[in-house]
Amino acid sequence: MGLNAEAINRTALLYEKVRHIIPPMEWPGFAEDIDAILDLKRRRNAVILAHNYQTPEIFNCVADVVGDSLALARKAMEVDADVIVLAGVHFMAETAKLLNPDRTVLIPDMRAGCSLADSITAADVRLLRARYPGVPVVTYVNTSAAVKAESDICCTSGNARAVVESLGVKRVIMLPDEYLAQNVARETEVEIIAWSGHCEVHERFTQADIRQVREDYPGVIVLAHPECPPDVVMAADFAGSTAAMSDYVTRNAPPRVLLLTECSMSDNVAIQHPKVNFVRPCNLCPHMKRITLGNIRTALETMQHEVTIDPDIAVRARRAVERMLEVR
Repeated sequence: MGLNAEAINRTALLYEKVRHIIPPMEWPGFAEDIDAILDLKRRRNAVILAHNYQTPEIFNCVADVVGDSLALARKAMEVDADVIVLAGVHFMAETAKLLNPDRTVLIPDMRAGCSLADSITAADVRLLRARYPGVPVVTYVNTSAAVKAESDICCTSGNARAVVESLGVKRVIMLPDEYLAQNVARETEVEIIAWSGHCEVHERFTQADIRQVREDYPGVIVLAHPECPPDVVMAADFAGSTAAMSDYVTRNAPPRVLLLTECSMSDNVAIQHPKVNFVRPCNLCPHMKRITLGNIRTALETMQHEVTIDPDIAVRARRAVERMLEVR
């Protein structure tokens, strides 16, 4: 029996989890990497944290911890491992390193960036503080550690409103996602000063997309991520973080649903809910898709690429993230 056949046999139970998403002819191409990764995790005492936008073979077959940005941030502190591999984008790996300074944090591809993180710099935040003296800065976790270090507190799409209101002030600066800020502003009496950054995945969804889907699929339930434009969020049946969208499907089991977010999110939720019909259009995140089974395997074999953060930046950025985690 060849190596590939042995790997297929050893990973057969994992394939049962994803068989209605991944065709049988594709599985042999995944099985050898999955088998090797599982062995490397044991030998390295490593865990893999995977965001909801990772492909099904990563999310369901090699990840130890899965979830949205907030869940990964919380769970990163609880894992018992020497090595953390972040199957996501660079700012997520930085956040894991901030919360686990004594552990080795690896990202399989250094090019896995984020349009939101790239939309603002630490210098921009300092200029905003000078323009609005005394106004606290709430920073979305989709930012670099350097930007977090210039902030008072971080937030995710799942706890943004709670974070804003936890400060007990009348006005805040919220950055960098303009649409998230506008969607939160509609739900709170706190005045929000927004930045002009956008997510290249979510900004492309339109009301026309929703109208067309409702015409083609009468009765479809539309769930939108709050990084979508406000008119899209208002036209949807529900808006929330990726975790909130997944929870909605679990609670309500709608016969037919559309998730206005990254494509792999629907694949991963569909695996948990095979009786729900997931309508797609969706948009791919090119940065998330830089993470593959192959480069996760290489990361564990070579211990690259290690995430490091300047100590002064890390201290200040960690404070902003920890303040976020204290908000319930």
